[in-house]
Amino acid sequence: MPLALLALAVSAFGIGTTEFVMMGLLPDVADDLDTSVPTAGYLVSAYAIGVVLGAPLLTGLGSRIPRKKMLLLLMALFTVGNLASALAPDFGWLIAGRLLAGLPHGAFFGVGAVVAARLVTEGRQARAVATMFLGLTVANIVGVPAATLLGQHLGWRATFLVVAAIGLAAMAALARLVPPIPVEAHQDVRREVRALGDRQVVLGLLTAVFGFAGVFAVYAYLSAMTTKAMGFGESSVTLVLALFGIGMTLGALAAGPLTDRALRPTLYGSLGALAVVLAVFPFTVHVKGVALVMVVLLGAVGFMTTTPLQMLVMNKAKDAPTLASASNHSAFNLANAGGAWLGGAAIAAGWGWTSPAPVGAVLAVTGLAIAATAGRLDRGQGQESRVVARAARPACEEKAATDAVRP
Repeated sequence: MPLALLALAVSAFGIGTTEFVMMGLLPDVADDLDTSVPTAGYLVSAYAIGVVLGAPLLTGLGSRIPRKKMLLLLMALFTVGNLASALAPDFGWLIAGRLLAGLPHGAFFGVGAVVAARLVTEGRQARAVATMFLGLTVANIVGVPAATLLGQHLGWRATFLVVAAIGLAAMAALARLVPPIPVEAHQDVRREVRALGDRQVVLGLLTAVFGFAGVFAVYAYLSAMTTKAMGFGESSVTLVLALFGIGMTLGALAAGPLTDRALRPTLYGSLGALAVVLAVFPFTVHVKGVALVMVVLLGAVGFMTTTPLQMLVMNKAKDAPTLASASNHSAFNLANAGGAWLGGAAIAAGWGWTSPAPVGAVLAVTGLAIAATAGRLDRGQGQESRVVARAARPACEEKAATDAVRP
């Protein structure tokens, strides 16, 4: 694999750390800024809103910017957002900092996925995209627990200062390792927006919203489940979160080669396995050893869905691979917000601390049904799930190839 993928993975590590670390720092932030923990929870929502808004907006604004330069600009905005969070004088400014830090998230992964796919030969694109996402999963094993401990001992502002430093390191790696990659000759904002209206792209995004919401219905309350349902002490929360991150990493490693070989079967299998794990989860939480294994499995099957979904929307949005890929991350963050809300509603209704799991199972089955419907429609049209992203080539050759296939 090219070293440029390492630079993308380092960037993903920083993004993943800042996205998830706030869940562990909410009590510290609430105490320091004299607010309640539920109110501090808006900081998680602020980041998610930034992702949803920034993915299509920044991708569209940067549609004519060379891909390497675009990655550097997005990572610079990410770094500024985290620095602003660290220096925020009050809660309102911290909300703004979190929103700013979230804006480049989806656009970076959208551009990064297309760049990763163009860095390798045909047939290895999904593995390249999965390699970039490894940075996101490793963040949940190392970055989030370490950043949480740092914030608890040195203050939450220190966490965001470190994440800003990671952003600077990622920019240096991108500048050094990523080769110049020109903008596709046919790329146009209006054409990309029209491509997003493709039925298969819409169904792919809906699959992400419902299918991945099943993961977040449980993940958002995993800390509380650890102490209130599994019977562990508060000191074990970091371990359980790290085990979930290990599962995510294993899922990402498996998803790459499986998606390259069979995209839709990998998607169907991962969503089906996710539904089964979520349905069984409430019956296993009271046996500590089994519960820990289920946490790893949940992370693995949940994250196995991301690579095939990412490749699917890139494949089907032939004229808008970057915008479609970025929009997919908006879908994932809608899943984050929606899954967490539905899981919380189940707990508030008095159904118990494990009730988000069956709610998540229903969401996963819904995502699988949407994916299966899209597959049947695809076969009915005689289409194939072909990877359209190409390995990086000289600009003149890229333009000639694009012109040759343009209708």
